[in-house]
Amino acid sequence: LVVSGSRESAFVHAISSAGVVFAITRACSQGELKSCSCDPKKKGSAKDSKGHFDWGGCSDNIDYGVKFARAFVDAKERKGKDARALMNLHNNRAGRKAVKRFLKQECKCHGVSGSCTLRTCWLAMADFRKTGDYLWKKYNGAIQVVMNQDGTGFTVANKRFKKPTKNDLVYFESSPDYCIRDRDVGSLGTAGRVCNQTSRGMDSCEVMCCGRGYDTSRVSRMTKCECKFHWCCAVRCQDCLEVVDVHTCKAPKSAGWISRT
Repeated sequence: LVVSGSRESAFVHAISSAGVVFAITRACSQGELKSCSCDPKKKGSAKDSKGHFDWGGCSDNIDYGVKFARAFVDAKERKGKDARALMNLHNNRAGRKAVKRFLKQECKCHGVSGSCTLRTCWLAMADFRKTGDYLWKKYNGAIQVVMNQDGTGFTVANKRFKKPTKNDLVYFESSPDYCIRDRDVGSLGTAGRVCNQTSRGMDSCEVMCCGRGYDTSRVSRMTKCECKFHWCCAVRCQDCLEVVDVHTCKAPKSAGWISRT
């Protein structure tokens, strides 16, 4: 999927770029890298809507994380001048911007009984799940584009849609049918995939199996059970034989599916 120009590829590039920013920035704050540390610019006093405060603690050095991610993740794409390279560069940047979007100011109050007459503040990244959820929404609203005639940028494929911003994800090619296995487009299909019979989410048998139905088989497996805490400090369990129903998606019946596998 990463080699195609689909919206799934757009999401993979964005979330990967965001992950590099997050990991490097966190490593800087925790002193795991010699080349960086806390944000050196967050020193002295400042003012916000609640009044004056002093910079303290360790502000996440997200500018260093973004700079590193840009150099590392974009290196391959900068060598190319084709549509896919432009698309990947755009989505890589959107991923980096997503992490920065959720940078928040945290403060600690000082004073009698926590009266907050004095505040010490620092900047901290939000949990990465926030970035992931944000990029997932951008994936669902990704904008299809086509390359400009001069090959320097792109425009929307459908003129009824607005021009993508730097925060939007873009893609060139429509997604393949992921229900069907097709090696030519990199789709593994869902035949044989384990599904959840009781779920209403993406892992449900109704969604996962694309309306083809599913097979149910009863299997035996060893699990840990009757676990007890022993002082001090161990948890000991017994091995129990468990019989469970496993549901797997049925394969398509068409001959076309067989020829593409």
